[in-house]
Amino acid sequence: MPNFFIIFVVMEQNETYRIMGIDPGTNYMGYGIIEIEGKSIRSVVMGDIDLHTMNDPYRKLGYIFDRVCNLIEEYQPREVALESPFFGANVQSMLKLGRAQGVAMAAALHHNREVFEYAPTRIKQAIAGSGAASKEQVAAIIKRMLKLEYVPRRLDATDGMAVAMCHYYTARTPISQAMGPARVKGLGGGKKATKGSSSWEAFIKQNPEREIK
Repeated sequence: MPNFFIIFVVMEQNETYRIMGIDPGTNYMGYGIIEIEGKSIRSVVMGDIDLHTMNDPYRKLGYIFDRVCNLIEEYQPREVALESPFFGANVQSMLKLGRAQGVAMAAALHHNREVFEYAPTRIKQAIAGSGAASKEQVAAIIKRMLKLEYVPRRLDATDGMAVAMCHYYTARTPISQAMGPARVKGLGGGKKATKGSSSWEAFIKQNPEREIK
């Protein structure tokens, strides 16, 4: 008979740390930072890096690096999660987006932060229960989850916050906790998004652990 080993993972109930989520973009780069203390989560800051008036693509990349570095130095997140570039028909747009993501990633690595990537559908699945959820649906759920007073005019900010929340949910699973630093840091595509209602009420009934007290 094979031997079975049961691994019990004991999480630090009073541990306090921060996660930064980044939604890469070439016109606006959204970001959000959450703070976890035990089982409670709060929003620290969210916003977007405005790039749309910059015509020089290299100046844009330098500005992204500087701003992400400034945010990390100011808010001290322990981990940085980014949305991975999606594959589209426009190759030039994909290349520009990949560069923006790479520079943001380099800024995090420059500050010795752990970096994680998640596919867009994986993020939507984690937040809304559907990989096909719209930006507006994700923003509404983020507002409710974190008890925000308002949703920013540009939804890039809530997209960035969604990346941070997705990483929080993913990283706290027993398997991820057991693997520690060895856990996969790839694209995080996960299972194909399930079809069905993306309403918060329906989703919370199926996933009660998503309700933040």
